[in-house]
Amino acid sequence: MNRTEIFDDERLEDLQCGGMKLIQSPRYFRFGVDAVLLADFCRLKSGETAVDLGTGTGVIPLLLCAKTRAKKIVGLEIQKDCAEMAARSVFLNEVADRVSIVEGDIKNVSELFSANMANVIISNPPYIKVGAGKINESEQIAAARHEILCNLDDIMKAAAWLIKPSGRFYMVHRPQRLADIICSARAHGLEPKQIQHVCAYDRKPPILILMEFIEGGTAYLKTLAPLVLYEADGGYSAEMRRIYGML
Repeated sequence: MNRTEIFDDERLEDLQCGGMKLIQSPRYFRFGVDAVLLADFCRLKSGETAVDLGTGTGVIPLLLCAKTRAKKIVGLEIQKDCAEMAARSVFLNEVADRVSIVEGDIKNVSELFSANMANVIISNPPYIKVGAGKINESEQIAAARHEILCNLDDIMKAAAWLIKPSGRFYMVHRPQRLADIICSARAHGLEPKQIQHVCAYDRKPPILILMEFIEGGTAYLKTLAPLVLYEADGGYSAEMRRIYGML
């Protein structure tokens, strides 16, 4: 197979970030604003190594490659075809020296990677517990939305295995799961340090939360100012225009 081939049912998405392009298909879960927000929220320093758990089509590693001077960014994805698609995007963008895609199960992370190998862990995991909400007929899309192939504890356990001492873990999730998130994180030695609520409009309840955890950190959680996506007229807020590079 041509490493940069694009099939008939696929399209090439311009990420509008450092010239990066992403191969996507309607057969799989397409990235949304949550992935873009998480890539912006993540602090990844020059020379550091990061692992994106459940990378999907690889959008977060590609965005972080464009935004940062990280040495290595690895995307882990269990779905074979999705991982293969992400790998083709890596070669298409000619960033294989910095970004790699690994096909594998988060629950088997200790068999795939060395312990404490990453400064930063990132995850945009399935938000919904099995049994809650309608499951999509597409197995691939259902796995991205519901905790079918992995759950919150699996994510936290994998992050704890991979992260270096005092390393950072970044996650986007839904505010309804906040109690579950904090309990699971602390059970695996990951202390929540920062949280930012994401609201569609000013003075509206949050629809997402962005969180930073520190391995072995002290108990102190800082709440950042809310991130508002849209102005009253429906246009992007100034912060969103910054994130999308419109300013």
